[in-house]
Amino acid sequence: MTKKLQINQFNNTYTNIRQILERARNYAYHSVNYAMVMAYWQIGKIIVEEEQKGEERAEYGFSLIKEISHKLTKEYGNGFTERNIWYMREFYLKFKKVNALRAELTWTHYRLLLQVQNENARTFYMHESVNSRWSTRQLERQINSMLYERLVLSKDKKKIKQLSKKGQIIQKPEDIVKDPYILEFLGLKENKAYLEKDMEKVLIDKLKDFMLELGKGFSFVARQKRICVDEDNFYIDLVFYNYLLRCFVLIDLKIGKLTHEDIGQMDFYTRYFEKEEKQKEDNSTIGIILCSDKNEAMVKYTALNDKKNLFASKYKLYLPSEKELKQKLIEERKEIEMKNRYSKPQ
Repeated sequence: MTKKLQINQFNNTYTNIRQILERARNYAYHSVNYAMVMAYWQIGKIIVEEEQKGEERAEYGFSLIKEISHKLTKEYGNGFTERNIWYMREFYLKFKKVNALRAELTWTHYRLLLQVQNENARTFYMHESVNSRWSTRQLERQINSMLYERLVLSKDKKKIKQLSKKGQIIQKPEDIVKDPYILEFLGLKENKAYLEKDMEKVLIDKLKDFMLELGKGFSFVARQKRICVDEDNFYIDLVFYNYLLRCFVLIDLKIGKLTHEDIGQMDFYTRYFEKEEKQKEDNSTIGIILCSDKNEAMVKYTALNDKKNLFASKYKLYLPSEKELKQKLIEERKEIEMKNRYSKPQ
């Protein structure tokens, strides 16, 4: 046996042993983590049940938590501050069904979920954290960017219920589109003049954050994808592939208001991909125009209104307020009601 062969065999053996140990360590970590989450839930349950026995529940709760924190901290360390004990109490109150708890989530995940007051939104974030394997940092970002509320804007009542029960399900093009997209991670100021190529560069520099905002199933394909037609060159800002929908997704960045030229250009890009790039097993190419301003009349009277694979969405360079999104939700609902009213046969 040659020395090179011995080294290769040793490396293979070592790799197999290392994989076994890594799997065991990961299993042990998740097992211990879930055991602690369950312990915190049980502590919260005991505290709530003890409070209910007292005549003055609020006053009794404060004194009970203070004393428990003091004794536990003395015996087990700094993980049992009064604040953390209050979190455990709230954990039990907001997650009464212990069987609904997910073993994949850490206590830090649940601490973040406790900040979400809307029960449907909280359940959605819990499912998405598991399905999309969000880190705690990613979960915090999605909550702060009000992902649930933004998805609700484009869903009917049936889809909204589905969001809260199962998380986001990707089945058709509109399922991957948000309006608005939140690009606060770019660090660009709203009132600062910048070029589309500058924005594109920053997006590529922060591709991981951008793909988190895009959502499930995206893989990066190309930047400034060149296509040639009759010896003329054209460049598509960003090209992705979504493996859930099994299709290419083209993204064009526009600084300023959406124009019919922008829509025509994206229509051209998607048609080109359908003819030249798409494989037999691929579904129809999706085109998304990201713009800082969008006129609804432009959407209504152009190809955006006729084609199911073309979309225009606004982007914001800052985290939206709840008031902003609520106002947009009201406007969307009114628009849908008007469309339904006038589309009914007379």
